[in-house]
Amino acid sequence: MVRFTTSLAFVALAAALGSAAVAQTASPARPSFDGIWTNASGTRLERARTYTTLIVPKAQADAVEQRAIANATASGAATDPNAGAPKDGNATAGYNAYWTDPGFGLMKIRGEARSSYITDPEDGRIPWKDRSKSLKHVIQEGIEYQSGNGAYPGVEELPLRERCLISQSDEGGPIMLSGLYNNIYEFHLTADHLIIEVEMVHDLRIYPIYASAAEAKARHKPAVIRPWLGDSVAWWEGDTLVAETRNVNPIQEAHTATPLSAEGSVTERFTRIAPGELLYQFRVEDPVHYTQPWSGEYSYKPAQGGLYEYACHEGNYSVPGILRGARMRETGENKASSVMKTPVANMEAKPKR
Repeated sequence: MVRFTTSLAFVALAAALGSAAVAQTASPARPSFDGIWTNASGTRLERARTYTTLIVPKAQADAVEQRAIANATASGAATDPNAGAPKDGNATAGYNAYWTDPGFGLMKIRGEARSSYITDPEDGRIPWKDRSKSLKHVIQEGIEYQSGNGAYPGVEELPLRERCLISQSDEGGPIMLSGLYNNIYEFHLTADHLIIEVEMVHDLRIYPIYASAAEAKARHKPAVIRPWLGDSVAWWEGDTLVAETRNVNPIQEAHTATPLSAEGSVTERFTRIAPGELLYQFRVEDPVHYTQPWSGEYSYKPAQGGLYEYACHEGNYSVPGILRGARMRETGENKASSVMKTPVANMEAKPKR
């Protein structure tokens, strides 16, 4: 694994962005967000049914953390070399626990353990208008992932996680969530931009900062432009940097656990509340997917150690393999042939429809 740091790259990027500087008025010194942060924790977006309140009593939170550590220790125990090979066909098997790092303790904000990131509604659940409709593709992909069978007419329909296009666990946002592993972010704040490198799939969020909320919102791109992770603009409200994101790519909308339609928006707030704590708050408004606006928060904490490259290769290898298999099927070949030796660059990358 290659050590990978991005600070110098961020400085170069900030300089390039500065060539099209955003209009700013004189302002007092702002808090620093710079650094490598993590949002890893045992808390998830929605509240588990085992909890009845947002704030978890310390004794209960400590017990949850100890159980998680004990389970991880047991899962990481040495394998018996005489046990023989595991049986094939276990669709529920996943990564060895050695490779996972979801975070073991519950998320703490100002020392208080939380049972969910969602704070409103009070039940800590997403207020879906029609969950099965909004998550149609996500639910189907989960079934296909478990079974190993996916009915995709072409490579363009493969899940985002297999094509390695954006973070498959919504870590890149516009609601930045923690996942099974690699919950690492590098923040770099300049006078006119906030840049966040999301190490999961190397997603990069760039927030141009304007002098006011009105100016920022007026500088959104035309609605027909819907980039990956959405179109974001930002402004300061005191020591809090506020950002609004709209117009998420429609493919991302259909394949994310927190969909955002062309009518929706996400407001994010970044506040440095302690030397080792960066508060992240979000509010979602979207009449297409949800019955009401909903909000949440968590705290980023300093990551231990440096930043290491995350390399997503499923798309690099699986897509060419699928195309080779399709060409073999079209020509009626049933065994390895010259098709398998054809360089990918020279292949006709058109799946049969």
